[in-house]
Amino acid sequence: MNGHDIGKAIGLHETELNRRQFFAKNAMGLGSAALASLLPPELMGAISDGSEMIAHFPARAKRVIYISLIGAPSQFETFDYKPQIQKDFKKDIKSFLQDSGQRLTGMTAKQSNFPVARSFTDFKQYGEGGTWISDILPWHGKMADDICVIKSMHTDAINHVPANNMMFTGNMIPGQASMGSWLSYGLGSLNKDLPTFCVLHAKHSSPFSNVQAISSKYWTSSYLPGKHAGIHLRTQGNPVLYLKDAPGISRKIRRKMLDGLSSLNQETLENVGDREIQTRIQQYEMAYRMQMSVPELTDISKESEETYQLYGPDSKKNGSFAYCAMMARRLVERGVRFTQIFHRGWDQHGNLPRDLSSQCKDVDQPCYALIQDLKQRGLLDDTLVIFAGEFGRTVYSQGKLSDTNYGRDHHPRAFSIWMAGAGVKGGMSYGETDEYSFNIITPDQKVHVRDLHATILERCGIDHHKLSFRNQGLDQKLTGVEPSRVVTDILDHSHMAKH
Repeated sequence: MNGHDIGKAIGLHETELNRRQFFAKNAMGLGSAALASLLPPELMGAISDGSEMIAHFPARAKRVIYISLIGAPSQFETFDYKPQIQKDFKKDIKSFLQDSGQRLTGMTAKQSNFPVARSFTDFKQYGEGGTWISDILPWHGKMADDICVIKSMHTDAINHVPANNMMFTGNMIPGQASMGSWLSYGLGSLNKDLPTFCVLHAKHSSPFSNVQAISSKYWTSSYLPGKHAGIHLRTQGNPVLYLKDAPGISRKIRRKMLDGLSSLNQETLENVGDREIQTRIQQYEMAYRMQMSVPELTDISKESEETYQLYGPDSKKNGSFAYCAMMARRLVERGVRFTQIFHRGWDQHGNLPRDLSSQCKDVDQPCYALIQDLKQRGLLDDTLVIFAGEFGRTVYSQGKLSDTNYGRDHHPRAFSIWMAGAGVKGGMSYGETDEYSFNIITPDQKVHVRDLHATILERCGIDHHKLSFRNQGLDQKLTGVEPSRVVTDILDHSHMAKH
């Protein structure tokens, strides 16, 4: 066993056990502990229980806001301008698909033809970089110089569940730790009174959209300690379930109850040594503190009228995307490390012009407002914002195609997202696709989901190769074992780490 393995054996398995459990269970004994204490700090850099930050190199991002567009928006009507599809409207590309080896979903595999669907939107160039943005995202045009549009994203999955698993946990197979949990584990807390990882669910306004189901597996901590799981902040009723005391229970009584419960749990911990017992103790204490911090957090009545106007008319409606965007700013302002906003309804297999327009209206002005609000408060420089679906859409129409209506199927080979803040270069587009947004034609600028994860970790000061957790004999990582890279071309090199 080398020094690094000894460090992991001690650091990952025993850090949260008490002295009695350490001597009872650690066969290596004091000799291992003494040897581990002599190891250079960089070998121990990936070992953390999340109680203090791993600092592989200087971080540009202290906080992350991830806007998840569940269902996968079409790149053809948002950020990937393709004039050729207007010319090739209704052209059958079945032979092209057969020659390309393109996978088809069960929804379109039996179509007799695959006609090109033109975009119902127009595009314009915005900002100093001339970023192409659709006319159904006019507010995005106003912030073109603040965002970096990546048009060369790709993924391994062609259906929603595995694609979302990949996007949020780095693996198509369910049961892995989520991105937010990894950052909580690696970075620790900035505010002891609020969770490190919070989840918001925004309502969508298109009642006829194909709405994908989502579950807590997208914000689970899995094999990481339970305290790193995402906390769902509800927008109706009590913000956190079971947080409010029952009638007749005073804060003084609650404190005595928790002290007694903590004493019992501590005794069990000393006898059993299960670190999840310590997690339970910590979570009870966090819930007690949140009884005071959460009501203040969710009380938006003191926001200025100028702020409401910035986020738009829906910002006063609990649960709207505008409300959630403003809440995300309030969370990062108070030190929450990772905030995830889920917005469903982006799965336009049919009626795309109607439903995509509605979806874009939900998010357009609030996203602009979020970036400007962060900037005005001096938070954008160290807050990373990501706006992304789980894959792209096909150039051909699914089902019936008319002059005014169509839908698009799933396409994993190319899709578009944007990033902003924390040293990400604004006003630029990265990567190019072919005339059908079918393949990425800039091979050195291809960005896999794993590359996105590596880049997010890098902005937070973490080397994705070193952030790991031993589970079932394997060193688990967010980026897995396949090659991944930090997308350095989109980053401000004045603060780039040497790695």
